[in-house]
Amino acid sequence: MPLEDRREQLLLAAINVIVERGYADTRITDVAERAGTSPALVIYYFKTRDALLTEALRYSEDSWYATGVKRLEEIPAAAGQLTEMIAMTCLPSDDPGERGEWRLWLDLWALSPRNPGVASVRHEFDVRWRHAIRDIVLAGQAAGEFAAVDADDFALTLSALLDGMAVQIALEDPDVPPVRAYDLALAFAAGQLGFIPPTER
Repeated sequence: MPLEDRREQLLLAAINVIVERGYADTRITDVAERAGTSPALVIYYFKTRDALLTEALRYSEDSWYATGVKRLEEIPAAAGQLTEMIAMTCLPSDDPGERGEWRLWLDLWALSPRNPGVASVRHEFDVRWRHAIRDIVLAGQAAGEFAAVDADDFALTLSALLDGMAVQIALEDPDVPPVRAYDLALAFAAGQLGFIPPTER
């Protein structure tokens, strides 16, 4: 198996184990067993447990983001793109495996204050997400779709709102089901930017 394919196989195995057991209870031996290989090979590729698990979190987030970017590229209007970004956060897929990966976000946030490597990855993700929101807002303003608000302030506020909603959804809070979270976040965005949200998802 090519080196890059083997590395990806180990990352996918690590993601699956973290989803099931949590970051703190995931060991190199667990990942090796899931991947059908030896702990020595895992160490060869990633050196340490923390390096493996941090890279697994990065891989999962990058894959999620890349899939979302492809969807956004198919939507011509900025309002539609922003609506899709809110849906990406608030409306989990019907695929149980993808829904399970939401637990990775909980581990990511919980570990950030005590793990510099995880904190760095979390910061990268947050900055990328805010910039993506800001860029859509600026494009919408240039096209006359959105009101003249401060794009950076809006991006910071909306991303924080979506993060909070994502936590409640991942925890399966009965008062914050996905559709309600989506509707509330979309209503906030539409009210701030002055566009009419779609009536159906």
